[in-house]
Amino acid sequence: MSKQIIDEIPGVIRIYSDGSIERPLNILNTPVSASQAFVDGVATRDLEINSHTGTWARIYLPESSPGWSQVEKYPILLHFHGGGFCTGSANERSLNLFLSLLVKQCRVMCVSVNYRLAPEHRLPAACEDGMESLEWLYRLARGEWEDPWLSPFGDFTQCILLGESAGGNLVHEVAIRAAAMEHLHPLRLCGGIMIHPGFLREQRSRSEMETPPDIAMLSTEMVDKLFSLAIPEGSTKDHPISNPMGPFAPNLQHMKLPPFLVAIADHDLIRDTQFEYCEAMKIAGKSVEVFKSKNVGHCFHLSTTDANVSHQTQDLLDAIQNFIKTCCQEISK
Repeated sequence: MSKQIIDEIPGVIRIYSDGSIERPLNILNTPVSASQAFVDGVATRDLEINSHTGTWARIYLPESSPGWSQVEKYPILLHFHGGGFCTGSANERSLNLFLSLLVKQCRVMCVSVNYRLAPEHRLPAACEDGMESLEWLYRLARGEWEDPWLSPFGDFTQCILLGESAGGNLVHEVAIRAAAMEHLHPLRLCGGIMIHPGFLREQRSRSEMETPPDIAMLSTEMVDKLFSLAIPEGSTKDHPISNPMGPFAPNLQHMKLPPFLVAIADHDLIRDTQFEYCEAMKIAGKSVEVFKSKNVGHCFHLSTTDANVSHQTQDLLDAIQNFIKTCCQEISK
């Protein structure tokens, strides 16, 4: 008997009766190989973080400035990709293009983590992989081993979390887990950047009900299906990982968290819950900067470009660059 499709998000993920899972490829998520030779000012290299879980990362290194004789030290971005916890990869073509632009403009290194996906590995597996990657950087900063790129060029006192969509949820989750640790010295977590984080609640927000799917690039059905496959069985979208400002989330008031930049697109289906997160964080006394993009939808910076998308992407890169500079200046004081 041939296997049958038992669940599906068309063009995103298919689940078959024999338990196998297929994630169709398109022009945006086609894998691209790493290149240790510099291409447009950036080199990339893949490395293993955990052989048992299969977690790995792609490292981005900017080319040295012309005429600069000393070894440059770069802030380190620890990046988590999006995809509703069910899709996405650190080697996707569109993501590699954006991160290369970011690394080149901001003069930073980036470690983009390829974490375990649901439904094979439901949450909190992705959060555990995210935290493990931070602890991996911590051990590297302590000199427990050496990496040929991070050890000589990375500034471990200037580490910033970065993630888009579900990766933004991981930025928050890793930050609060790190806050519970006694110390990370000599690694310093000095900021967090969330691009269109995938924050949801069980009761639909106004933007979910009123935003046309063709504008948002998402649909409520897609969002519901992704999170039903990702969150622990028996949970709802009010689970703390999807709703960190909700009734079951931990009290953040007494947690020592770094400053955050939250990027929000005005056509994003889930923008209202992103704003709710920012307000909840401010009420808890946390530093949150909001950056708004106009006439674009969820994760527009990874989509096919037109004139407005290109303009808004550059504005987003500029905002990220300014935030990184501010975070690093505060740490150096």
